[in-house]
Amino acid sequence: MAILLGIDTGGTYTDAVLLDQDANRVIASAKSLTTRPDLALGVGAAMDAVLSDAALDPAGVGMVALSTTLATNALVEGQGGRVALVFIGFDEGELARDGLPEALAGDPVICIAGGHDHLGAEIAPLDVGALGARLAALPPGLGGVAVAARFATRNPAHEIAVRDLVRSLTGLPVTCSHELSAALGGPRRALTAVLNARLIGMIDRLIAACEAHMQARGIGGRLMVVRGDGALISAAVAREKPIETILSGPAASIAGAGWLTGEGDALVSDIGGTTTDICLLRGGRPAIDPRGARVGRWRTMVEAVAMRTSGLGGDSEVHQREGIGGGVILGPRRLMPVALVARDHGTAVHRALDRQLAQDRLPEGAGRFVVPLVTGLPPGLDAREIAVAERVLAGPLPQPEAVRSRMEAGALMRLVARGHVIIAGVTPTDASHVLGLVDAWDREAAEKALVLMARRRGGNGEMLAPDAATLARIIVAQLTAQTADCLIEAALAEDPRFDGLDHAELARHPLITAALEGHRGAAMPGFALGVPVIGLGAPAHAYYGAVAERLGARMILPQHAGVANAIGAVVGQVSMAVEGQVTTGGAGVFVAHLPDGPVRFADRDSALAALRDALSLEATTRARAAGVGDLHLSETCSMNEVAVEGSPMFIEARLRITASGRPRIAA
Repeated sequence: MAILLGIDTGGTYTDAVLLDQDANRVIASAKSLTTRPDLALGVGAAMDAVLSDAALDPAGVGMVALSTTLATNALVEGQGGRVALVFIGFDEGELARDGLPEALAGDPVICIAGGHDHLGAEIAPLDVGALGARLAALPPGLGGVAVAARFATRNPAHEIAVRDLVRSLTGLPVTCSHELSAALGGPRRALTAVLNARLIGMIDRLIAACEAHMQARGIGGRLMVVRGDGALISAAVAREKPIETILSGPAASIAGAGWLTGEGDALVSDIGGTTTDICLLRGGRPAIDPRGARVGRWRTMVEAVAMRTSGLGGDSEVHQREGIGGGVILGPRRLMPVALVARDHGTAVHRALDRQLAQDRLPEGAGRFVVPLVTGLPPGLDAREIAVAERVLAGPLPQPEAVRSRMEAGALMRLVARGHVIIAGVTPTDASHVLGLVDAWDREAAEKALVLMARRRGGNGEMLAPDAATLARIIVAQLTAQTADCLIEAALAEDPRFDGLDHAELARHPLITAALEGHRGAAMPGFALGVPVIGLGAPAHAYYGAVAERLGARMILPQHAGVANAIGAVVGQVSMAVEGQVTTGGAGVFVAHLPDGPVRFADRDSALAALRDALSLEATTRARAAGVGDLHLSETCSMNEVAVEGSPMFIEARLRITASGRPRIAA
């Protein structure tokens, strides 16, 4: 029998599942905590646990497939390595478009002359001399370089030349925008390249951890990674293009939901530690977002399932709601639950909590801890960042002791954004421990942290809650309400009747709110979802019963819902798509934009045939390299023509060749 091992690494848990491909059944599943900075510990623990449960010889595993929410979480939370952008042939004003300033977050930009026009002809020579001098002046501590040139999708020559020079002078990983998307729109391609460069180190460490443990256990099968559209890619491709793994975990969960339930039409809601991901299934298949994957603030050019991702999860930060009304709001940042940090550092955590509980006046940051994710000082820190990092490197430190001024508070947030430390504080997971919904870690520490938070006073002068249990119920109720809002918003967005409307605003309309609260008066509004909800994720069984009750919806909580992502990782296909265009260069001139550069032809059909041959070879080569045995080629072609005096005039043709098939399974 063919045994497949699926791994899903999330922000909190790493899941593992063994699947018998021939019998179509789950043999065993297991969970372990995701361990940062050393991901190998969590990945190895999950692999070992599932192999032990199944009493299976590791040599019998024919393929390992990996999905992850780490890239998605990093973009939602604004994390990732520092990068530089080489911007070729653009006006500096174009740096202000498509969210580039926010994505760069102050990282260096090198603007140089160069670039091509829409036909692929050079508009200015590449200024290699200026580039070399600017590269030498880059600050230390960068994790990668992104390169974007004007009309690089029509001629990638300048991006390729810059890539080779950057690698030779700096040794840093380089991301070229034309390798991530064939679409026009230089600033958004640059944005996608910047985000990709930020993620390279994180995804490389994850893949290396998987490969090292596979080798240590004697697993000889190929390692595949789930892409954001649910297809499988080789580990080598994922290392170069980690941006393609954004929404990898959610895409795998969609495949897992279909495999586990057999439902054709449903809203799939996958709650993890950091995010909730919602997607509509129609006929058992998710739609692909034609505008590119959107994660947090970023609209990328990466193909992915049409997924709505919100910063709401079991480990979401609990904020006190501003104003006189009281209450709490959740997310979008993930915190480490106090119950979890106390499990590993119980004495220090309880001592700090007890000290704060004994004080009449709560210090700023009471109930919170700063937990190091590195073992030494990272390069590229400023003086304030070094001061904060040095204090916390020895282990978790109460936040009031880690930060001694407002200026250092900013330094702490920068350390969090770069993934060097994480803040531990009150989360829905802690509330669930207090209420007995979860019993995994240190309940007593969670209760103490909730008591401290309950003592905070709002704009009305009243305490947030009288005790820990009351606050815990408030937090869980807020998670229920925010999850319901997300599901309603997703349903409205997928219904053509509500196109053009603000779906977030409509989901919170007073009539819908009244209907959910069961208002009965002279007016009795009603609301219902038209499809059932499939609840996935480790926290789903704890929270989604209340969500179903609030919405009046049919909730499906399948067996193995907590490891649906890992299941989805191993049931997908490899799919390699390559795109190209044929454009017109004037009367009797047709330009085929091939992977190696533009070539001119005298007629349209010859140009299309040359493009088809080149793209078919490229897609086939990529699929073979990814381990596909029997592959299938498919083609889509869109023709853009206008009528001139009753006759069609050619403008552009876009050709897409896809090579797909199941990966070879090791015997």
